[in-house]
Amino acid sequence: MKLIKSKNYQEMCAKVARIFAAQITLKPESVLGLATGSTPIGMYEELVRKYNEDRVDFGKVRTVNLDEYIGLSGDNDQSYRYFMNHNLFDHVDIDKAKTFVPNGLAADPEAECVNYENIVASMGGVDIQLLGIGNNGHIGFNEPCDEFPECTHVVDLTESTIQANARFFASMDDVPKQAISMGIGTIMKAKKIILMANGKGKAPIIYDTVFGPVTPQVPASILRFHPDVMIFVDEEAYSEIAKKCPDFEPETL
Repeated sequence: MKLIKSKNYQEMCAKVARIFAAQITLKPESVLGLATGSTPIGMYEELVRKYNEDRVDFGKVRTVNLDEYIGLSGDNDQSYRYFMNHNLFDHVDIDKAKTFVPNGLAADPEAECVNYENIVASMGGVDIQLLGIGNNGHIGFNEPCDEFPECTHVVDLTESTIQANARFFASMDDVPKQAISMGIGTIMKAKKIILMANGKGKAPIIYDTVFGPVTPQVPASILRFHPDVMIFVDEEAYSEIAKKCPDFEPETL
């Protein structure tokens, strides 16, 4: 695991975008594992800028997203399909037929989980997986629990996650209570994983992820067992490590 500290959010996003652009350049048909939420928006903006400057071509790229709310259609402005279209897919030359997000309106969510797991496997796995991290350590919608979920599954969202997402909805009652999420096992099969975190609120969980015990109560801690993980943080998200481990030296990029 490598920890890369940036001065601020913009610098962090630029660094991660360079890695994704290089992946696409070296392997134009790459399978990208993508994430939603506020953290990666700046990175997607950087990729769109590179595309507009003819520095990256998405024509052969395939993508799989981590998760989707159950009960939201893809044209709902709070769905993750809408998020990806709005923040990336609508602005580059990607074939949307090769972009995959779980179907939040599937009549049988459990069957959709199996279907989605098969889609990822049929692509030969993910070349590079982007992750954010929740304040409770969740990656995707893999919440703290008693064991690491292996495959794509239906998740009952925790109260803390529901409250964190409430700012995007008209009321607390409108926040979905369930989601379909790639499992930890699916995520860990990616050849390379990049996790992004910014802001002081993420500092405690970044410390726990890097230095705490590996436990399903901190789902992101399992990343320490992956052979190729890079965690990108800004100075605020690094602050807990700086305080508790003053001799630790983050890597530069």
